[in-house]
Amino acid sequence: MGAVKAEELANILADHSLFADCDEAELADLILRGHFVQYKKGDELIMQGDPGNSLLILLSGNARTSMIASNGYEVVLDYAEAGQVLGEIALLDGGERTASVTAIEPTSALSITREAFEEILEKHKSMALRLLKVMAKRIRMANSMIEGDRAYTSGPRLARYLLRLSVVGAEEGRLKLDLSQSELGNFAGMSREHINRQLSAWSEGQIVAVESGKVRILDHATLSNIAEADS
Repeated sequence: MGAVKAEELANILADHSLFADCDEAELADLILRGHFVQYKKGDELIMQGDPGNSLLILLSGNARTSMIASNGYEVVLDYAEAGQVLGEIALLDGGERTASVTAIEPTSALSITREAFEEILEKHKSMALRLLKVMAKRIRMANSMIEGDRAYTSGPRLARYLLRLSVVGAEEGRLKLDLSQSELGNFAGMSREHINRQLSAWSEGQIVAVESGKVRILDHATLSNIAEADS
């Protein structure tokens, strides 16, 4: 994907992204001061431990966010799609990257350096306050998810992660990404065996369908009830 206009960027940005509430002038400055980057499948967009000198706005494609834990295992934290912002934490606090981001298909992004970002905030001062509110809301949501994952057993936990990956709208039931059971396990913090047993049980109950290794949600309401069940 090549250069975009401010109006196009506004349509791409996810509802809860860092720049979702920016006006056309602010988005135009982001585009003007950023540069476009193309990635192939398997390319590293961000490397854990590197200095956080820039942030990325995904314009197309999908990417996996993961980190290497102290035991040496990779922990999948999230999957990012077009409209999401990556690398903003290290950019804002000046620290090292806390996670890596890998393209899982051809992906394009708008890259903005710290210097350019600070110049934009200096020019558009109201933007800084809005960004603080967005970051505070995201911290609150993250804390809620962490507490939920601690409390929930494997069934509700897997249900929550499947719902996070589900497509809303015309293609409801399909997941945004076709993940293997091992990849689902890494994402939800569960073993492949637990994933397999749980999906088999839900398949028998016609809550989900597993076809050629791909999961599709059949009964969204029931899965939502499972996700909110007590541990």
